Amino acid sequence: MVRLIRDESDRTGRDSPASVLTVLAISTQTISVVGPALGGLLIGVGGWRTTFALNIPIALAAFVLGARRFAKVARPAAKGSFDLDFPGMTLFAGTLVSLLLFLMHPSAGDWYLLAIAVASAAGFTVRELTHAHPFIDLRLLGRNGPLLRTYGRALLAYVVAYSFLYGYTQWLEHGRGLSASEAGLATLPLFATAILVSLLTGRREAVRGKLAVAGLGQLAGCALLLTLDSSAAVWLLVVVALVAGVPQGLNSLALQNSVYRQSNPDDIAASAGLLRTFGYLGAIVSSALQGALYGSAADTGGLHELALLLLGIGVLFLIVTVFDRSLSRKHHSTTRPEEAETDA
Repeated sequence: MVRLIRDESDRTGRDSPASVLTVLAISTQTISVVGPALGGLLIGVGGWRTTFALNIPIALAAFVLGARRFAKVARPAAKGSFDLDFPGMTLFAGTLVSLLLFLMHPSAGDWYLLAIAVASAAGFTVRELTHAHPFIDLRLLGRNGPLLRTYGRALLAYVVAYSFLYGYTQWLEHGRGLSASEAGLATLPLFATAILVSLLTGRREAVRGKLAVAGLGQLAGCALLLTLDSSAAVWLLVVVALVAGVPQGLNSLALQNSVYRQSNPDDIAASAGLLRTFGYLGAIVSSALQGALYGSAADTGGLHELALLLLGIGVLFLIVTVFDRSLSRKHHSTTRPEEAETDA
């Protein structure tokens, strides 16, 4: 999608993706609210297979609309053959899969998965540094400090975000004693706040300011978790959700804008994909932390331990944001981010 936005910007000469990225962020957050309810309805109607079958007509409609609506672009000159880096893709996938399998159930008997991940990562690095047309250009990425720091921020931000989405929700049921539907209603203000924040701030990029406010919001939300116990009042649960929704809305927009501005225009699709990869890694790390701290049930003691750990992550996120001067510079599509950082 980001690749399409960049192509449209080049075609029209209008380099203003903020409004488009805002629409995408709001759509994603809206789906987060509607999705579980719709999924439950589909499962009730036709079983779990219905949730997958629904993707078929949606995908077909997307292909038809894309063919009709997307602007035609000239194909680049042929390089002699259609060169896809299949070995690089395989090693990259092997690294992620083995690492994620280990993080999902870390134990002494699964250390071989970590060894496979390290070996695959080493092989992937060698392959990408020596191949003429790499899957991910590590040489270019290594020279792009701002983009690497954005990926680091994304990892930290999504660890906190997914801990609220899943860890806090689990505690509402096990530690606070709410039913599944009541827990869903208690987290609804989080999504509503995220949508409202995205709508109000989306047209202005202000990446550094958004990330700084989001960092403070993360710290405030994590601190509020420390005040909760099994008798926490409903109004306090609503306040926690409202506060957590602020960084949820700001981070999504700011990180997307960062990648759009900091990535090499030729590699923007891969750069946007890597942002999602770091987001998924954040989800897995968050799940691993919850599994380690909650144990068999999400009790209040586990929630407080999780909150303390998230406070440390939030402080690190705020530090790498406040002291990153590259966030204050706006990189245009004609300027390579690594060159802009060198010139500064």
